[in-house]
Amino acid sequence: MGRNNISTLNRREFLKSSVIGLASLPTLSSASLGKKETKTKAKIALFKTQSREEGVREVLKLLKFPSVKGKKVLLKPNFNTADPTPGSTHKNTLSTLIKEIKTRGASEITVGERSGPPKTKRVMEDKGIFKLAQELDFKIINFEELAEKDWVHFNPPGNHWKEGFYIPRPVVESEYVVTTCCLKTHQYGGVFTLSLKLAVGLTPKRLMRELHSSPDMRKMIAEISLGYEPQLIVLDGIEAFVDGGPSRGTRKEANVFLAGGDRIAIDAAGIAVLKDLGSKKEIMERKIFDQEQIKRAVELGLGISRPDQIEFITPDKASREYAERISSILIQG
Repeated sequence: MGRNNISTLNRREFLKSSVIGLASLPTLSSASLGKKETKTKAKIALFKTQSREEGVREVLKLLKFPSVKGKKVLLKPNFNTADPTPGSTHKNTLSTLIKEIKTRGASEITVGERSGPPKTKRVMEDKGIFKLAQELDFKIINFEELAEKDWVHFNPPGNHWKEGFYIPRPVVESEYVVTTCCLKTHQYGGVFTLSLKLAVGLTPKRLMRELHSSPDMRKMIAEISLGYEPQLIVLDGIEAFVDGGPSRGTRKEANVFLAGGDRIAIDAAGIAVLKDLGSKKEIMERKIFDQEQIKRAVELGLGISRPDQIEFITPDKASREYAERISSILIQG
């Protein structure tokens, strides 16, 4: 892949120059390529449940999100490995989400992922995704098999990647992006892996050595999100890793589903749930908005900037009471 040094370019030049060899690309929003205006409020649907199917359906009912009608939807799960949930996205969560998107009139659904260290194809085979695709009629893109021309280069000013980073062209060009993440900690430097860290699976595997060896890893994780913007995020919090992760760890049940469109708000709420469950010291002893992934995402304008900007939407008493508890943790930090 080529190199494109744009660290000194102004915003207009950046919009013209940050994407390598992509004259055919649709216009990219400024939200994808530079600091966005900070949102004033983020609505997060919260539902207490032990059922993944019910969880997906209920949070989508609660939440107002952009219509998928007539859109080609790209869905990014958490298939870093094929380990049991929360090590990876649960099949029931994925299948219910696909069915719900279909009922809302999406013209096409594609599941896209890049696993690692295991081969993506093997992970998808182990998860039964190819069979599921036949059953539910969706497409699959293995980002690990993309040609060089199908990667888009980003090198935003001030980012911590040596030569910028890459995002799959199908994601950048997608009409509608949905992501679904798990609730878990990360033992290899990420601290936690929620919606922001899901973006690591959108980068080429060859960049992982740079990411994992950098003292700026958590900042770099946040910076990947400048390359794309999901319209809908669903977090499966039925089970959580409160220590260890991302593949295996100490399990606890949270029995909650979250959904929204703001990655910072989703991650902040997820960390609050981990705090409520009792998690490792890197979670328990640091304020939520002082976490480096969150802090850098705020600096980049990827969403809200304060915990009091999160507004929970709930359908029942149990969910409302839990939301109040999580809100209190968020405010305390």
